[in-house]
Amino acid sequence: MADRLTQLQDAVNQLSDNFCNSIGILQDTGNAEQSSGTSDQKKTGQEENCVLFSGLISRTVQDIDVLIDSLPSHQYTQERQMESLHQLETENKQSAEKLARAVEEGELLLSKVRDALKEITDFQLGIDSQR
Repeated sequence: MADRLTQLQDAVNQLSDNFCNSIGILQDTGNAEQSSGTSDQKKTGQEENCVLFSGLISRTVQDIDVLIDSLPSHQYTQERQMESLHQLETENKQSAEKLARAVEEGELLLSKVRDALKEITDFQLGIDSQR
């Protein structure tokens, strides 16, 4: 997965493409109008293109806003990053200890279940051998 800056650059490039394509469509329809006049079908196509490109441009701008908002602020200094990493490391250690305790408890319960199954099996075999 790309990092946020790469995603932001891709979105800006996409916005640029949308602007260039929309300008190209406007120029093409403008040249066609001058040479042959406008018909209802051409106007409908122009309106569809306007709706299409305005939607693409507005969605891309919204994506850019979201990406910009997700970037760390200038106040996010190296010291704060280190504090955050230390906090995450502490939480990771606590989670690892909790997981280790859960594994130990699981192994203890598994041992008890195996012992119970062995007793059941021995009992069943004992009954079958007495018959």
